[in-house]
Amino acid sequence: MKDTVEIRWHGRGGQGAKTAALLLADVAFSTGKYVQGFPEYGPERMGAPITAYNRIGSDRIRIHSNIYEPDYVVVVDETLLESVDVTAGLNPDGAIVINSAKKPEEVKEHLRGYTGKVYTIDARRISVAALGKYFPNSPMLAAIVAISGVIDRATFLKEMENSYKHKFAKKPDVIEGNMQALKMVLQEL
Repeated sequence: MKDTVEIRWHGRGGQGAKTAALLLADVAFSTGKYVQGFPEYGPERMGAPITAYNRIGSDRIRIHSNIYEPDYVVVVDETLLESVDVTAGLNPDGAIVINSAKKPEEVKEHLRGYTGKVYTIDARRISVAALGKYFPNSPMLAAIVAISGVIDRATFLKEMENSYKHKFAKKPDVIEGNMQALKMVLQEL
């Protein structure tokens, strides 16, 4: 399991963290990788903190548990920095990606001494510009792909377009908006 990348997602119910983790697993699988993508369930409701996970590698994945020492963490809602230890077990050689309009230096004080790389992406601004509404999961999905390098960017875009065409077959404007959001993030990072 040496080459397996482990990603932990933190968000709130209804923000799409679970969906983003599952989309990442689907896209990675379509490129021939072994994958896991799953949420941690509890008494979740709209707005309650949720956690989702990804494992992606070129070898069969034999471990079946939550991820306690992730290589990367994605924080879809920056308000969670105050209430959840999002950096717990995070590999200092990895990175944390936070949905925030603030600069990385401005959020570091909330990361409980984490010494690794910190990235911020304004998913609200990108989502509203591309989709006309606030859906942070597509921008955050593109951000973790760009930062982790777990999938080649061109392949990621091609596979995401196929996925969106299947999922939103009767809503071409949603496909176009989501693709624009992905491209905007990949250009920024």
